[in-house]
Order: sequence, then structure tokens, then C-alpha cells
Amino acid sequence: MTDPAEPREESLMGHLLELRSRLLKGVLAVVVVFLALMPFANDIYARLTAPLLAALPAGTALVAIEVASPFFIPIKVAFFVALLLAMPALIYQAWAFVAPGLYQQEKRMARPLLVAAIVLFYVGCAFAYYLVLPTVFAFLAGTTPDGVAWTPDISQVLDFLLVIFLAFGLSFEMPVAVMVLLLLGVVTPAQLREARGYVIVGVFVLAAIITPPDVVSQIMLAVPMWLLYELGILMGTLLARKPKAA
Repeated sequence: MTDPAEPREESLMGHLLELRSRLLKGVLAVVVVFLALMPFANDIYARLTAPLLAALPAGTALVAIEVASPFFIPIKVAFFVALLLAMPALIYQAWAFVAPGLYQQEKRMARPLLVAAIVLFYVGCAFAYYLVLPTVFAFLAGTTPDGVAWTPDISQVLDFLLVIFLAFGLSFEMPVAVMVLLLLGVVTPAQLREARGYVIVGVFVLAAIITPPDVVSQIMLAVPMWLLYELGILMGTLLARKPKAA
């Protein structure tokens, strides 16, 4: 007599093997990109710190307090950039694992949201690099008291950059998050508009928590988050009107 638990165990084992395969492919993609970037690690670090170097007073430079920092910090930067560049491959592997369990309509809705999430994350990182970092570093350099030599440590600079890039990359996902809530029926556009005041206060508080302790970066994070929230409401309203028009 056949045990009914055997097909269930075989199905579970198949899912686990599939998950392991997808994880290995994602890790392999990161490793390949990381190895390709390793020879250019110092150049990448110099490129990322260019806004800070431009704001430093003449005759000053970054310092390395720890003995091994000049060796390890560029490697860490190369690994972080490898994660960013390999993100489409990682998301594709996650999608390939989840997609077989979705209905066709769910797949049609999820694909553009995944693409939008990737694009918006990169847009947020670009916004941070080209607009936020030069403004923040110029502000910090201009507020340095007389008699104080502003020479940041390269490891602290890396921590600062990681916080800024992750904060702005994730904050630019606001429209996607709003659209997911609307598509799932958790909220309606009217409820989102009613909660606008609470959201504005919340994004400023969140920006104060996750960004470095300077007013400029907090404002430059909170305002785009609020505007992206409004964009999500607008897109949700347009999406809700389509069935009525049809």
C-alpha cells in the first residue's frame, strides 16, 4: 500500500533541491562579478569617494587608521558593487523559484513590478551619488570649525557610503511598495491620501534614523520618499480606474 506522505516528501525535497540550485546560481553570479571587479578595486574606491575628495580642503587627503585598511577596504567596495551589479541575476533566480507556483495573472502583475524595483533601486543609488553626496560633503566641509583638520578615515567613509546608497536605493522602492499594497487590496488610494500627513511625518522620522546625523542628507532622503509616495498613489488611482473604463 502506498504511503500518501511519500509524494509530499518527494515534492518537498524537490523544492529544497530547486532552492539550493537557485541559491548556488545567485552566489555564482556574485562571485563572477566580484572576481571581474577585483583588479579594479582601487579605481572603484577612488570613483566612489570622488565627491568627498572634491570637497576636502586643499592639501588634505583621506587617512587609514587601521593597518590593513588600505588593502581590505577596496576589496569590500568591490564586493558591494558586485552585489549591486549582480542584483538582476539574484532577483531572476528568486523569480524563477517562485514563478511556477503563481497564476498567470499574478505573473503578469509581478514582472513589471520586479523590473520597476530594480530600475528604481539603481535610480536611487545614482541620485545619491550625483546629487546627495556632493551636497552633503560640501555642507560638512563648510561647517568644519577653524583649526580642525577634516581628514576622514577610509573605513568610516565606506560605512557612510553604504548607508547612503542602501538608504536611497531602498527608499526609491516606495512606489513599488504602494502598488503592491494596492494590488493586494490592503489599502485603497483614498486611504493612502487620508494617511498623507502621517506618512510625511513618518518619512522624516525614518530619514533621521537611517541617515547620518546631518540635516542635508535627512531632507534629501525624506522629500523624495514623500514624492515617490505621491507617485504611488497616482499610479494606483490610474490602475483602479482602468476596470471602470473597460
